Amino acid sequence: MNLTNAFRIGRFHPTSQPVGAESPAHVGIFVDEAVVDLGAAGHASLTALLERDDLPALLRELSARPDLPRYSQGAVRWLTPVERQEVWAVGVTYLRSKAARMEESEFSATAYDRVYEAERPELFFKSMPEKVVHPGEAVGIRADSRWSVPEPEFVFFLNARGALAGFSVGNDMSARDI
Repeated sequence: MNLTNAFRIGRFHPTSQPVGAESPAHVGIFVDEAVVDLGAAGHASLTALLERDDLPALLRELSARPDLPRYSQGAVRWLTPVERQEVWAVGVTYLRSKAARMEESEFSATAYDRVYEAERPELFFKSMPEKVVHPGEAVGIRADSRWSVPEPEFVFFLNARGALAGFSVGNDMSARDI
């Protein structure tokens, strides 16, 4: 991705508005220490924005519009970037992860060795959108697990055509003993 085209966009709620069914999420772009509300320009869906071929040009245009509402950073509560999408993951992407998984069990040693030698990455379903927590919220821990670990992850967003539409960071909670 050309970093000159990179923008910080996301979903948010203004802290001055109650969160609930009557208060839909807003879509905004971070510009000059403020969040510009793109809903006033007719852009209320992050998914729809990420599908656009002209997204960098559109965001440059919208970020310069003085007529759009702006909120200070402290006046917004950031939400997950997931609207209706399933969350999928790519497993064992680091050599250190391979070594750690192989130490866990004999089965893991064989399974992860195959993953590293495979022609394509290991892809697996991770979550439905309603299970993804917003930034700053507590993550879920399975009650039947005694060994749960956070795993910082690089997150990327593909549009319906499979093109890279954005990226972020995330926390993948894994129950290592299940």
